Amino acid sequence: MPERSRAALALASCAVAAGAVLLGGHVTALEDDSGVMTAENTSGQMRSLSTRGVFDLDNPFFQDLGTNGRRCVTCHQPAEGWTITPEGVRARFELSDGADPIFRNNDGSNCEGAVPVTRVEQEHAYSLLLERGLIRIGLDVPAGAEFAIDSVADPYACAPATNDVSFYRRPLPTANVSFLSAVMWDGRESQAGSAIRQDLAHQANTATRGHAASTRDLSAEEVNGIVDFEIHLFAAQAHDNVAGNLQTHGARGGPRALSRQPFFIGINDPVGLNPTGAPFDPSVFTLFDPWADLHDGRDVITAARRAVARGQALFNARTFIISAVAGLNRETFANGVTVPPSFTGTCTVCHDAPNVGNHSVKAPLDIGLSDPKVARYLPVYTVRSLMTGETIGTTDLGRAMITGKWLDVGKFKGPVLRGLAARAPYFHNGAAATLEDAVDFYNTRFAIGLTAREKADLVAFLRTL
Repeated sequence: MPERSRAALALASCAVAAGAVLLGGHVTALEDDSGVMTAENTSGQMRSLSTRGVFDLDNPFFQDLGTNGRRCVTCHQPAEGWTITPEGVRARFELSDGADPIFRNNDGSNCEGAVPVTRVEQEHAYSLLLERGLIRIGLDVPAGAEFAIDSVADPYACAPATNDVSFYRRPLPTANVSFLSAVMWDGRESQAGSAIRQDLAHQANTATRGHAASTRDLSAEEVNGIVDFEIHLFAAQAHDNVAGNLQTHGARGGPRALSRQPFFIGINDPVGLNPTGAPFDPSVFTLFDPWADLHDGRDVITAARRAVARGQALFNARTFIISAVAGLNRETFANGVTVPPSFTGTCTVCHDAPNVGNHSVKAPLDIGLSDPKVARYLPVYTVRSLMTGETIGTTDLGRAMITGKWLDVGKFKGPVLRGLAARAPYFHNGAAATLEDAVDFYNTRFAIGLTAREKADLVAFLRTL
């Protein structure tokens, strides 16, 4: 590895030894000049691929461009699905005695500006980051908003705020961004009619200004470098501890097949927003179709592969009643299609992008993840509609903090599903510690009625993505 790349890794809070990169307590093997990184996780092995043919560790993504020691890689670790995990954050806390750049009080601490002195105080001040991998996002209530925040019940006793509000969210992966229809959980970096490069460029500058506390805007060269790095970056699970190689016997797991996956805004959209006019196909995932026909042998690997295929089939085809989803039910879309208050559908109605699993158009939804009963560890805001006087309690207003619309309270985009095994916990607020918890949430929320075996098959499939 070139000496300049070693320096870049050192700057990025990385330790390089024997051809491996230590990031967040995990070892990532860097295959020189192949454009591939390999990282172990609890389910097996994730691989990251650069379609540029090599990982340029001198890229601005790995450089210190702010004033507090943070880089893009600080919160987007290759070995953790290009985001962060509590396990990785805890390892960095222990290795650095709390001095790692991720522990900064502008947004890493529960309360803005916290100044902990002792180790106990520091663990308390950064508990949401350490336990859930959550970064604090400060947003102002938009001018002319259709709602007011009347009060906050804050378990962390931060200074009360009803206009400049703190929310706590998982950093989204910086891999597989070429499949995005909206940038950030609330879509705040995406403008109407803008291209993904424009959105990512704006996000890179905003993040450097905010998270890295930069006192200047990024140069055009720095912005283009970061966006080019991200656009060409693909990550997916490549090996499963039980099912083995995810590219064998006709399966198409791993990042290389993903990097060739066709995508455009509106592809396979279920409410007629596909610009080609093609109808919605609920069979969104086809990665493991060949495994459904494997001979039913007694060996563990064959049984595991058949379970993955069954889980994929469940994800594509198991029907249930989809109701009370703000942003979907009772909505009328731009093409005049109206979705009824409830209808029978599958997981792929909301996870429609083929072999990727996010929504192919900007479609923030509220499935109840910000309900105080779901995220009991977060502050609860009492929000009042200025039109009707209705009040609700929520842990995150979501898209409403961007649009100011009452009907957007609690709406978030669905993330890309590839590389799930590397990046627990799940959902925007880390409410599901494991994939099992995520499946349980959906099973309860939509009364799907999954059996124990069906749950296990779905988890087996999701961890291979």
